[in-house]
Amino acid sequence: METSKADGVAGSSGERRVGIDELLERVREGYERIEALEAHAAARAGDALLVDIRYAALRERDGLIPGALVVERNELEWRLDPQGSHRLPEATGHDLRVVVICDEGYASSLAVASLHGLGLHRATDLVGGFQAWRAAGLGVV
Repeated sequence: METSKADGVAGSSGERRVGIDELLERVREGYERIEALEAHAAARAGDALLVDIRYAALRERDGLIPGALVVERNELEWRLDPQGSHRLPEATGHDLRVVVICDEGYASSLAVASLHGLGLHRATDLVGGFQAWRAAGLGVV
């Protein structure tokens, strides 16, 4: 019998269903997120690679973070896997500190979970995403 999470009853597989809010909470418990000013300082110091996963229309509308690597969300794992055949030169190893940036800081959390699954244990995301970066008065081109 299929039921909703609100019912508190298991689905046909016997497992309780998880909604997106609970999934985000679980994912975020596994790492420490980073604020805009800290991300900016880490990138300037060469201690973090900023990766913008926003889709093209948002980048065209709002601009880009100088120095951020643009990788569409659907290519992220392929491009950042240090062992992958389609990796970018910046994907230098599993110790790379990656700060994933989406528009508001939701999709980036799910992306970080996927990067952790690839062994990129220092991957994190920007709290509030690009919008928080811009609100903090940090550079946008």
